[in-house]
Amino acid sequence: MPNPSNTYNRLPMIGSPINNFELDSFQNGRLGKVNLAEHRGKWLVLFFYPADFTFVCPTELEEMADNYAEFQKLNTEIISISTDTAFVHKAWHDTSPAIKKITFPMAADPTGDLSKELGVYIVNEGLALRGTFVFDPEGKLVVMEVNENSVGRNVHELIRKLQAAQYVYSHHGEVCPASWKPGAKTLTPNEDLIGKL
Repeated sequence: MPNPSNTYNRLPMIGSPINNFELDSFQNGRLGKVNLAEHRGKWLVLFFYPADFTFVCPTELEEMADNYAEFQKLNTEIISISTDTAFVHKAWHDTSPAIKKITFPMAADPTGDLSKELGVYIVNEGLALRGTFVFDPEGKLVVMEVNENSVGRNVHELIRKLQAAQYVYSHHGEVCPASWKPGAKTLTPNEDLIGKL
C-alpha cells in the first residue's frame, strides 16, 4: 500500500478548474490525441487506474464500458487514464475481452503530469491511484473519489453522484440528501429546517 508521503502532492480542491492537457490516446481501434478543453460544455469523468494488464483494473473498466451509454445520456464523457502508453492501451484492448468493450478514450499519462496535477501519482511506483474526478460543463471539479489500489470502485454509485451533481448544478439553492436518486425529494436549506432533520 502506498505511503501518503509518496504521492506527488495534495488532492485538488472541489470547485477548482482543470487545466488543459493533451494526451496520447487509444479509441475505437485508432491511436490519437485527447484534449481536455474539447470537452468544455459537457460533463467530464477522468477515471485514473494504476496499470494495464492488471487485475482489479479490467473489472472497473469493463463496468464503465457496460454503462458508457448511460453516461452519454447524461451528456458526460469518460476518459480513462493510466501511466501506460497509448501503444500499451492498444495491446491490452486487442487481447482482453473486458477491455475490448471500451469505446471511450483511453488516455496515456506516461510522464505522470496529469496524475500529479490531480494528486494521485505514486512517486516510488510511477503509477496512479484509483482516482475518479467529475468536472461540470465549466470545467470545475464537483466530485472526487480516491481509493487505495486494491479497492475497486462502483460505477452505479458514480452515476448516482453524477446525477446529483447535475441536479444541483441546474437547480440552484437545492441540495441532495444522502443516497438521493433522480425523482427523490431534495432539500432547500433555510433556517426553518435547522434541527428538524
